[in-house]
Amino acid sequence: MFGVFRWWRRRRYARKPFPQQWYAHLGHVAFYAQLDDDLRQRFHTYLKTFAWEKHFIGAGGQEIDDEIRVVVSAAAVRLVLHLGLGYYNRLTEIIVYPSHYKHPDRGDDAVVFGEAHTWGTVVLSWDAVRHGLANPRDGHDTATHEFAHVLDIGDGAFDGTPDLRRFADYSPWAKVMSKNFTSLRAKKKQHRKTLRSYGATNEAEFFAVATEAFFEKPQQMRERLPELYEQLERFYGFDPTRRV
Repeated sequence: MFGVFRWWRRRRYARKPFPQQWYAHLGHVAFYAQLDDDLRQRFHTYLKTFAWEKHFIGAGGQEIDDEIRVVVSAAAVRLVLHLGLGYYNRLTEIIVYPSHYKHPDRGDDAVVFGEAHTWGTVVLSWDAVRHGLANPRDGHDTATHEFAHVLDIGDGAFDGTPDLRRFADYSPWAKVMSKNFTSLRAKKKQHRKTLRSYGATNEAEFFAVATEAFFEKPQQMRERLPELYEQLERFYGFDPTRRV
């Protein structure tokens, strides 16, 4: 029942024209200029569907405007351009703080820049989102990181393995991911130069950090960590080095 309603709603959104005022906000999204005409059309369709379908909620005094809605949606859509919006079916709401914040359920003073929850919520710092987009080649992008977690939870667990395209993909994925995760934890040179050390926290963080590097430092990853690059290329369905 819910699947039929979602399909109908997305068809209705797809038929609506792309809001002209949104193009100005896409000027803050560097990767948008790299899309060819066919991908740009798909990007527009996915972006407006995502932006209208998901609930955006301001927190900590942050108001939700078109800029936030468009830029955050763009970051999310980049990951699924070759996968489909179905990978975000579990995601229902995006909470945006103006800057870093303290987790309300933690007793320490640690600040948070973003987080993804099992119940379909992503929380983001708007400052962190903008900072990640401002330098599209440093391998550090909060929005990409958190939306990678959303893909990961698609199978019901934060375990570093999203729903892969084929059953046969799981064995090589597990082998390559485990090997590279272990190497990052061991602080091997090639891994430290390509991936943020935060990826050594656990398998879920490794996948999210590797996704950041795949989209922002693809040439470097392809040269230094070819097996890891190949697995991410197979999953995401494209080779980002072709547009670098």
